[in-house]
Amino acid sequence: MTDVEVTPAERRLILWALAVVLLLSALDQTIVSTAMPRIIEDLQGMSMYAWVTTSYLLTSTVAVPIYGKLSDLYGRKPILIVGIVLFLAGSALCGLSGEFGDVPVLGGGMMQLVIFRAIQGLGGGALMSMTFAIIADLYPPRERGKLFGVFGSVFGLATIIGPFIGGFFTDHGTVTLLNHVVAGWRWVFYINLPLGGLAMFMVLYRMPSLKHGGGGRVDYVGAALIVMTVTPLLLALTLGGTSYPWDSPHIVGLFVAAAVSLAIFLWVESRTQDAIVPLHLFKLRTFSIATLAAFVVSMAFLGVVLFMPLYMQVVQGISATQSGVAMLPMMAGMIVSSTLSGRLVSRTGRYKPFMIGGGLVLIVGVILLTQIGPHTTSGDLAWRLAITGIGLGPTQNLFSLVIQNAVPMTELGVASSMSQFSRQIGATVGVAIFGTFLSHSLHDELPRHLPLMPGTAMHDVDLSQAQSQAMDEARIRASVDRALQERYLVIERAYTGDSAAVDEVLGDPQLPESLKGALRDGGIRARVHERLESQADHVAARLLDGKAGRDALLADDDLPASLKTHLANLPERALGSADAMQGVIPLFRASILAQEDAQVDAAIRQALATVRTAVAAYSTTLVAQIRDGTKEAFSLSITDMFSRALWIVVLGVLIMAFIPELPLRSRHSPVPAE
Repeated sequence: MTDVEVTPAERRLILWALAVVLLLSALDQTIVSTAMPRIIEDLQGMSMYAWVTTSYLLTSTVAVPIYGKLSDLYGRKPILIVGIVLFLAGSALCGLSGEFGDVPVLGGGMMQLVIFRAIQGLGGGALMSMTFAIIADLYPPRERGKLFGVFGSVFGLATIIGPFIGGFFTDHGTVTLLNHVVAGWRWVFYINLPLGGLAMFMVLYRMPSLKHGGGGRVDYVGAALIVMTVTPLLLALTLGGTSYPWDSPHIVGLFVAAAVSLAIFLWVESRTQDAIVPLHLFKLRTFSIATLAAFVVSMAFLGVVLFMPLYMQVVQGISATQSGVAMLPMMAGMIVSSTLSGRLVSRTGRYKPFMIGGGLVLIVGVILLTQIGPHTTSGDLAWRLAITGIGLGPTQNLFSLVIQNAVPMTELGVASSMSQFSRQIGATVGVAIFGTFLSHSLHDELPRHLPLMPGTAMHDVDLSQAQSQAMDEARIRASVDRALQERYLVIERAYTGDSAAVDEVLGDPQLPESLKGALRDGGIRARVHERLESQADHVAARLLDGKAGRDALLADDDLPASLKTHLANLPERALGSADAMQGVIPLFRASILAQEDAQVDAAIRQALATVRTAVAAYSTTLVAQIRDGTKEAFSLSITDMFSRALWIVVLGVLIMAFIPELPLRSRHSPVPAE
């Protein structure tokens, strides 16, 4: 495919350069995943969780076929260099997201990250597509099987060390520079800079220019129409059922806009000689079916990989570093199966059995993942992930080989880009769909498993707050203590006679009846007054019995000492005179009733002390209920998402069964007949 003679030594240098480029691209896709839960906790963006990945995939997806055509026109090397520069610029900006608060036009930190990830994706689209296009230039299909296995191992290496590195920096990378705290997760993006510099050096100084003599033009109109089709579709899938009802004018309008743009896109592409999506290639049965299968399988693949760290950190309660380590079994399974399948394809010349076999293993792995829960141990999760990884290996690395083997050599660049395009557009749609599934499920499950906070009559579901609290019990306790303190102040006002506060407490279904009982029928003052009236009547009746009555009162443990002192000082002559007692009794009654205010204050203090003790105990109970309920809700929502992913994987395997198995070319020979 290239008119430049490349020596074996140069080929080895090119492969090393491409390995570094692929490592850069693959690391970014895996290193961010374990940092995402902490990122959305810091930037308060749970509702935009999926968009951090979606924006990257959308721009890289649109850029892939453009880069493919540009590389056919002007060569692979300059396009790869442009891609690296854009990727590094986007990485630096991602690391700065939210550092300066809200920024005009760009908005808050989470929106900044989404926008900068889109810039990063513009560069990322060139990294992987150019890597596989250059391999296709230098090696015939039969030799590519082994190389794809090797490069699949590079990707596997990135998937092993990426989550661990991402988790390590997130947990331990926070530093203070010039009195400014730099959060650890920001180094997840900054680490791309030195690695990208190495990749740039090797490409500039170690890779020869692979010139191409292709003609034609770039289909910018087609690229714009792809954005106009995919963007409203993703917005509709993300906002539907959460921000707006599915049948609302907003969501229906977005779907209509996507459909109209798609129709225009197909019409334009069918009449464009150098189309961004060459529709004539879909006349090749192998190409069309393999592209469709890659699209479907990629939808499910990223749904599993992207949201698994969220399960580990939110539900299992492990750190970002530990979640990176916990992902190792899946990544190791991918490396082993990817390398082994690549070698077997090169040895046997067959690819279909390995693709379908990997798909069947993947189905088993996803079924096992649907059975995890809040009490699943790390060991129990590890073997399930390993099986899933073994299934992912062959299903991910062989699609490029199948597609490239099915097209003419003159269209290898476009075909390589289409292979990447189909997988990325599938991943883009998949992330949006699964993000929507997760949001919908959480909105349903959180109210079912969380107790109402004191003072509230209904749940106010805030996904960012729920996710942050699940990862930090101190946040739950602070939130509960704040809510209980607010209720305590209302209770305090109610106990002191505030009628509005009394009505509020009596109308709060979350407060126990034992607390409300003291406020009914006039409250504490009415009860104290009634008790003192009863006591005054009792004293009056006894005093009419003379000395015997006075002695009985002195022996009464319920009477206060001050009252007994007055009783003891009554002269016996007065006790024997009924007329004298008629004058004394009102004095005793007035003395007893005069204690009402003091006794009311004492009763209120005692009642509030009891309330404070009960509130402290209830706080501990409520914190545990919220913690466990949040984990249960997230667990059920994520496994529900895996259940939906299972059907997509099954569909992908069924489509793979219809891929024709063509002989692999051993040299740059004509396309095998289907």
